[in-house]
Amino acid sequence: MTDISDRGYVNDEVLVSTEWVATHLHDPNVRIIESNEDQLLYKSGHIRNAVEVDWVRDLNDQVVRDYLNRAQFSELASRIGISRDTTVVFYGDKNNWWACYAFWVFQLFGHTNAKVMDGGRLKWEREGRELTRDIPAISTTDYSSPERNDIVDRVFRDGVLKHIEGRGQLVDVRSPEEYSGERLHMPDYPNEGALRGGHIPGARSVPWARAIHPEDGTFLSAEKLKQIYLVEQKLDPKQPTVAYCRIGERSSHTWFVLKYLLGFDDVKNYDGSWTEWGNLVGVPVEK
Repeated sequence: MTDISDRGYVNDEVLVSTEWVATHLHDPNVRIIESNEDQLLYKSGHIRNAVEVDWVRDLNDQVVRDYLNRAQFSELASRIGISRDTTVVFYGDKNNWWACYAFWVFQLFGHTNAKVMDGGRLKWEREGRELTRDIPAISTTDYSSPERNDIVDRVFRDGVLKHIEGRGQLVDVRSPEEYSGERLHMPDYPNEGALRGGHIPGARSVPWARAIHPEDGTFLSAEKLKQIYLVEQKLDPKQPTVAYCRIGERSSHTWFVLKYLLGFDDVKNYDGSWTEWGNLVGVPVEK
C-alpha cells in the first residue's frame, strides 16, 4: 500500500494512517473518536485514549428523526473534551462506514478540523496494534457550536426531487440487489420499513465498498477511484451530485470519497435515503 500522500487525492489531509494515529495517542490537540455500527465493539477494546461517539445515542435526536441541534452538539463536543481547534480523527468498524458518517455530521456543525483513519479498526487490528478496555479520563470543555448548516453537505427529499427533475447526478451506493428492487434491505440485515424496492430514477449503481481494498479497508488510489466514478460511471466532478443508501451511513462513505478524495465541487448526502424514498407517496421509482 502506497503512502496516503502518494495516492493522488485532491485533499489527502483528511486521511491519516494508523502509524500517524499511533504517534498521536497522547497529543492534547488530537482527539481519537471511535464510531461503530456494533455498539459493543468499543467496550470490547479500542485504541488507547479514544472516546466513543455512538451513532444512535450521540448523533441523532432521540425524538425527531433528525440530527442533533446546536445545543446538543455543543454538549456532545464538550463531553468528549474537544475545542473548536481540536483535530478529531474518526475510525470504526465496517471499513469506516460510521466513521465517515460521524465525520459528515461534524461537518454539518462546522468542525472542519477532522480526519478519518485510513482502514479503520480492520487495519489497526490486522497490524496487531494495541487495543484497550481502559476508558480515558477526559476533561470536559465548554464547546460553543454554530447552528447546524444543512445546505452544503446535506439534501432533503424536496431537493432530491428538484435534482432528478434537472437530470442531476445520483449515486446509489447500496447493494445491486437493493438497487434492482430484488431486496428491500441489505443482505443479512432486517427490513427497516421500505414498502417499495428499486432506486431513484437516473441513479448510477456504485456499491460503496468498491472504493476500498477489502483486505484492509483502505481507500483505493485516486486513479482507481477515477476509473470507477469518472470513466465507468461517467460522473462529472463539476456537476452537483447526490449520494444515498438506506439511512445515509453507507452514502456518507461515498460522499467522503467524492468530495475529498476526488474533489467533486458539489456533493451532498441524502440521509433520508431509501428508508424515506421507498415509503413516500407520489415519488418516482425505477427498477
